[in-house]
Amino acid sequence: MAEDHEVVVFGVWGSAYSRRVETALKLKGVPYKYIEEDLSKKSPSLLKYNPIHKKIPVLVHNGKHIVESLVILEYIEETWQEGYPLIMPKDPYQRALARFWAKFIDDKCFPAIRKACWGEEAQEREKAGEEAAELLKLLEKELQEKRFFGGENIGMVDIAANVIGFSLGAYEEASGVKLMTREKFPKLCNWRDEFMSNSAAIKENIGPSREELISFLRNYFLKK
Repeated sequence: MAEDHEVVVFGVWGSAYSRRVETALKLKGVPYKYIEEDLSKKSPSLLKYNPIHKKIPVLVHNGKHIVESLVILEYIEETWQEGYPLIMPKDPYQRALARFWAKFIDDKCFPAIRKACWGEEAQEREKAGEEAAELLKLLEKELQEKRFFGGENIGMVDIAANVIGFSLGAYEEASGVKLMTREKFPKLCNWRDEFMSNSAAIKENIGPSREELISFLRNYFLKK
């Protein structure tokens, strides 16, 4: 069985959250088995390992299951500390800041982006677009002159921000809404380009072609 492997990831090919987990494992050089889930017909294994939320990603390590992508990233960091530079800063204050900005992306930025692109009403989309722009400004400011949010190396916030690096462009093209232009957000755009082309761990993990992802997003949201 696939679950007999030491490390197993349950994910969906179009999900930036799945990509987070795979990115961290690849950066750390941890071999793993990937299992593609069909969220319209969730597997017994997914329901077994994540009975509360019933969603991806799920990491199974030697039979122990961990859910929620940000929690999984911390588990990976604490379990495999050798090899790639630390995903989480050593300094407690910097570590707390990394957690804050990662949750900021998940709790604030991505919901606003989704509403701006796929809200039911034009007024809702417009309001969400304004909110998303203000939130992206805060990320632009936090990036400052750094190469990555983690400094010279990709860290937890960078991996969390893959919803911007990996997903945002496809969201924009699929919905026809433009949120992040180089004129307004030059640092974030430079970060996105650097992040997406930085290493084999990222480039190999980009997943489906842009056209496939755009088609997937259009079909997914039109059904909702």
